[in-house]
Amino acid sequence: MQQSEVAEAVRRAAAGDRGAWDALVESFSGMMWSVATGHRLGPADAAEVVQTTWLRLLENLDRIREPERVGGWLATTARREALRLLAHRARELPAHDEVRLDREQAGTPTPEDVFLGGERDRLVSEAFARLPDRCRQLLQLVVVVSPPYAEVAAALDMPIGSIGPTRARCLERLRRLLATTDPAVDVRGAGGR
Repeated sequence: MQQSEVAEAVRRAAAGDRGAWDALVESFSGMMWSVATGHRLGPADAAEVVQTTWLRLLENLDRIREPERVGGWLATTARREALRLLAHRARELPAHDEVRLDREQAGTPTPEDVFLGGERDRLVSEAFARLPDRCRQLLQLVVVVSPPYAEVAAALDMPIGSIGPTRARCLERLRRLLATTDPAVDVRGAGGR
């Protein structure tokens, strides 16, 4: 679907048009499954993420400010739902396992590791927020969500051949922003394809 068609489908779906809703589901379900399985979720958990993401869209359909960008909204929401599910699963300890909570065996980071990691994350987050909207959207999809380029091209309405070079320019811009705040932060490994 083109951006104008997506925007129209969102508006019609918000007005109760079942056909428009079905068109959105057909257009974006593959991308959402890709996001969910990209987080190494099994089929049942991936299905839960996709279903919850559609529910979130349904709940917010009349509040979408940029309906032509609903693909990015869905990708971000699916990523957040996958991460939420993974965090929930990580807190579950099977009762039948003999789990040792020994710090060294569990690989628990030291307080220093936690602080330094948090500081690095804060610096990257601040630099990321200073990027232009287009770069933020592209990097969030390509680096964080990592669906196939065809889905990124459709979600951002850009030629598939320009995704890689644009991603490289955006990452370089992020590196320059980080270098002005803390030269020790390195993002060279981010977003490799």
